[in-house]
Amino acid sequence: MSTMHEANPAVSTSVSPAVSIVIPVYNEEAGLAQLFARLYPALDALGETYEIIFINDGSRDRSAAILREQFQARPDVTRVILFNGNFGQHMAILAGFEHARGEIMITLDADLQNPPEEIGKLVAKAREGYDYVGTIRMQRQDSAFRRYASKAMNALREKITRIKMTDQGCMLRAYGRNIVDAINSCHEVYTFVPALGYTFARRPVEIEVAHEERAAGESKYSLYSLIRLNFDLMTGFSIVPLQWFSFAGICIAALSFLFTAFLALRRLFIGSEAEGVFTLFGIAFFLIGMTLFGIGLLGEYVGRIYQQVRARPRYLVQAVLQGGAAHGEER
Repeated sequence: MSTMHEANPAVSTSVSPAVSIVIPVYNEEAGLAQLFARLYPALDALGETYEIIFINDGSRDRSAAILREQFQARPDVTRVILFNGNFGQHMAILAGFEHARGEIMITLDADLQNPPEEIGKLVAKAREGYDYVGTIRMQRQDSAFRRYASKAMNALREKITRIKMTDQGCMLRAYGRNIVDAINSCHEVYTFVPALGYTFARRPVEIEVAHEERAAGESKYSLYSLIRLNFDLMTGFSIVPLQWFSFAGICIAALSFLFTAFLALRRLFIGSEAEGVFTLFGIAFFLIGMTLFGIGLLGEYVGRIYQQVRARPRYLVQAVLQGGAAHGEER
């Protein structure tokens, strides 16, 4: 598919822009017009050359068509990657990173909960020499349950992975070119992009940013998805869960041995009795539960190895709309 517009020479494909904005899109039809209306003026105000990369993650609404229209309206600074299915937010970000050319990469959600006007803060901080700029949402517009659950998961994740992210759920972040190149060199099937960027950073920093209610539509993350995401994060960046379970197994085995010795001595000196049969059942069920949990945990790690060694594409690209010909590819 050839475009009918000629790219602006100031930001043509032959010139690397200063800033790249990477925006995953999934069923955001209702809010895209408002996003465009705020995003482009906010970036024009930076006084920097920039490009915007939208990744349509297999949307089932009109998001892909709207992105095509926006590309035709602003082909000088807009690029669109169309996935051939739904591969997830982080795969979309990785695809954006692989196509981005900027010195500073900014990831932004399409729902406007992170105002585009805050991008300038991240760019300014990155210009101070920080290669990873994390963010903390001020006055979060989420439910109380979600805020407290997020804090609990953050604390647990930090103990397990040693990755310090005060607000891991905020995707408005800045990455230096060196960090993005390191991320692009990885070929993990499962990953959490902010955590991966933090592990490569030499000078990470966090700043506070504003937070707004979702402009339109509904959140794409259910409670199960959030739990799944945090579980992936913990198992993808640490083997501490396995070590904890091994330690728990040693403790339980020691307690079981002592309890068995106690029952043997009791039977020897007092005699057998049936009153403790339900206690034994309870202990047996507890140990069975721990065993099943351990098998499941081990299965998670084995499953990751299985997914990785198959070496299947992490995502499929149907087309890339940019200041030239559209083309398809897989990664």
